[in-house]
Amino acid sequence: MPDLLIELFSEEIPARMQARACDDLKKRMTDGLVEAGLTYASAAAFSTPRRLALTVEGLLAESPTVREERKGPKVGAPDKAVEGFLRGAGISRDQLVERETPKGAVYFATIEKPGRPADEIVAEVLEGVIRNFPWPKSMRWGAGSLRWVRPLHSVICLLSDEAGAQVVPFEVDGIKAGDQTRGHRFMAPDAFSVTSFEDYAAKLKRAHVVLDAAERAEHIWQDATNMAFAQGLEVVEDRGLLAEVAGLVEWPVVLMGEIGEDFLGLPPEVLQTSMKEHQKFFSVRNPKTGRIEKFVTVANRETKDNGATILAGNQKVLSARLSDAKFFWDNDLRAVAEAGLEGMAAPLANVTFHNKLGSQAERIARIAELAREIAPMVGADPEEAALAARVAKADLSSEMVYEFPELQGIMGRYYAEKAGLSAAVADACRDHYSPLGPSDDVPTEPVSVAVALADKLDTLTGFWAIDEKPTGSKDPFALRRAALGVIRLVLENDVSGELEVFVFHGAVRNIARKEFSNSSSSVLGSQIAEIVNRGDSDDERYESTLEHLTSALDQASADERSEESEEEMLRSVREKSLAVVPDLLSFIHDRLKHHLRDQGIRHDVIDACLAMPGSDDLTLLVKRAEALQTFLSTEDGENLLQGFKRANNILTQAEEKDGVEYSFGADVKFAEEDEEKALFSALEDAEPKIAAAMEAQDFAAAMSALAGLRGAVDGFFEAVQVNADNDLLRRNRLNLLSSIRTSCLAVADLRRIEG
Repeated sequence: MPDLLIELFSEEIPARMQARACDDLKKRMTDGLVEAGLTYASAAAFSTPRRLALTVEGLLAESPTVREERKGPKVGAPDKAVEGFLRGAGISRDQLVERETPKGAVYFATIEKPGRPADEIVAEVLEGVIRNFPWPKSMRWGAGSLRWVRPLHSVICLLSDEAGAQVVPFEVDGIKAGDQTRGHRFMAPDAFSVTSFEDYAAKLKRAHVVLDAAERAEHIWQDATNMAFAQGLEVVEDRGLLAEVAGLVEWPVVLMGEIGEDFLGLPPEVLQTSMKEHQKFFSVRNPKTGRIEKFVTVANRETKDNGATILAGNQKVLSARLSDAKFFWDNDLRAVAEAGLEGMAAPLANVTFHNKLGSQAERIARIAELAREIAPMVGADPEEAALAARVAKADLSSEMVYEFPELQGIMGRYYAEKAGLSAAVADACRDHYSPLGPSDDVPTEPVSVAVALADKLDTLTGFWAIDEKPTGSKDPFALRRAALGVIRLVLENDVSGELEVFVFHGAVRNIARKEFSNSSSSVLGSQIAEIVNRGDSDDERYESTLEHLTSALDQASADERSEESEEEMLRSVREKSLAVVPDLLSFIHDRLKHHLRDQGIRHDVIDACLAMPGSDDLTLLVKRAEALQTFLSTEDGENLLQGFKRANNILTQAEEKDGVEYSFGADVKFAEEDEEKALFSALEDAEPKIAAAMEAQDFAAAMSALAGLRGAVDGFFEAVQVNADNDLLRRNRLNLLSSIRTSCLAVADLRRIEG
């Protein structure tokens, strides 16, 4: 069984494309071979900046002969139908066989496809793979039609076995397959022949080419960490950068350089970002001070001076880059010293967040007031939370963030510290964007949590207010991510509170801004904006904000408004805000269901808990769901569920038939059977325990109390006939079932549980 070696040798392939190209080459080539009848034992793909390589071991020498029986038209069918079948099958009429079937005589044909040699199949498949390769970007060069990521120079296509190696006859756009490749561009540029994959890999290594990207990455990391360790330093780990650098070199040579003394005072994140983004350098940190003091670069060749010239050039370029960063840093610190962090944020009044949601400054004002309201719920100081929200996005106006957008938040923390603000405020500047995804860390400091929640809730309520919701797979404003952020902030910080209140207040602020920003009365518009942004969470749920709106309207001069406009404005704000609340909460609940399902909580358990009052308290909702799932996984829970469903079904049918509701309480004095009396006793014991547990929000205790009903419910249904001939007994027993239903539904809506 022969082995196959393929190499596609070209100009430099972008590092970011190499891993995907390896996978595509392997999949498309092996899929094509298998479809053509050539199975194999194993396959592996490799890449360097100038080549893609594939080895396939244990390939069949030829495809097997295939016999296929194909059913044709009925005997006596029109000639054209028969001729069409013959053309499709590639046979003549005398090769047809008549056979009786339940539907009459039918023509059948046996089609035999003889096997083909491996080289013929390989050439055919490889040409298709090359011509249709899915590069993200490709180019055409010369007079040919072939498109490749960079000009393709040569192709190796070898089949080898014990008898030797042979070149597969193959040509694409004038490039003929051969057995020759080249080593390192500078250190071993001459061509050489290969006979197998083992020979190919060994000769490449001697020609200063490391074929395996993982091997190159391991070599880089090992040399870099050893160099750093020898000087009492450590390399800042960056797996993404390591993979990229490994894709830039064929023969990695690790060098360590110095950072100018003038730049060591820059924040480590600035140094790290600048070196990574502009130069592809690894940062080397002093573990004692946390400062970035040196860098590691990876050259693609060995030099007589051991890389001294390369390092000198890199350090010169790096100094120029870091000079720009230092200039931005100094200017930003000067702005903070002169105007404070809130002064730095002033230009955001001229930056549009969204044309329907106003400027960044308007958004910041909404977030600040919402953070003030949320603060008591998360254990933060309201004024400190509002201050943190007002300055959290100030660094968006900084020169450093303009140059390095990925540093937003991080730089805000540094500027807050320089402005003399508290550590809690500084941390909120850095952390309020988090979490950005399902694996991102969640802030835990109360002020940071308050601002992060306010930020995400304003985003959600704002886009709901202007009817810009996610549709299908489209989510241009990352609202699903924002909802998941709210969920994780609440759950992972064990925050308990009515989310509905803050959703409503956020909706009112955004809708009021939309409704009144273009009001003909500038006085009215400013009054509304001021009052809405001042919300008071200590008042009743919705009335607080609406009262503020009313007050604003009352303060507007009578000649600038009419009673009709006042009524219309209030109605518009109220109706639109109230419409947002259930729809947005439903969206958040939907994201929560996905989140909990990933954690193993059943969808019907979640639905049963969502149907209960207070479902906007996500923390309590999850605790209820966890307790219910644990309960239902026990024998008591499973059996009680069946008892509840039986009770509910009987009761529902009786109420529908009789046209009355059986919920007026059963009386034990009418009980005849011992099992009936035992159920009365069990309910009398369980009901106060359930009520007390639910009042204390101790869902585990409530489920435990429910479990105590299992035996009595089972005994009742085994011994007692509910629909007795005696009307008094029947009514009493139906009312007893109502007590079972009421007790169970006090914990969760078990009607939504499947099974």
